[in-house]
Amino acid sequence: MTEVLFYTNATDKLRTSCQLSSKALAHNRRVMILTPENDVTDRLSQLLWSTPSTGFTPHCRAAERLAPVTPVIVDHSTEPVIHEDVLINLCDETPAFFSRFHRLIEIVTSEERDRERARERFRFYRDRGYQIITHDLGKLRS
Repeated sequence: MTEVLFYTNATDKLRTSCQLSSKALAHNRRVMILTPENDVTDRLSQLLWSTPSTGFTPHCRAAERLAPVTPVIVDHSTEPVIHEDVLINLCDETPAFFSRFHRLIEIVTSEERDRERARERFRFYRDRGYQIITHDLGKLRS
C-alpha cells in the first residue's frame, strides 16, 4: 500500500519539493513531481538546476528521451508514468494514479485555501485506509 506523507506549514511548495527530491535522491529513490500546469513545471525546473546550492538535481519531463534514466521527472502531464517510486503532488486534486507509487508526498503551505484543499485530500486518503504520516515543517524551522 502507498505510504502517504503530508509536509505541512511549508513556506514555499516548489523549494520544499526541491529539498525533498534531493533527500530522496540521496536515498537512491526516483521521484516524479506532479505540477498543476506548464508554468509551474518550468519554474520548478529552473529551481532544480540550482538545488542543492552546490550542484543541481538531474531532472526532465516525462516525455523526454532520457526520462527512463533520469532520477527526477517534473511534469504537469500524468502520462507516461516512468517509475512508481516517489510521487510529490503539487496539485490541488488527488492524483488518480497515486496508488501506483510506493510513496506519495503532499506539501501544504499555511495559506487557508491550500490547507482546505489539503484537508480534502487527507480525508480522501484516510477514508480509504491509507496510513498518513505528517511532518510539521514549521516546528522543524523553530
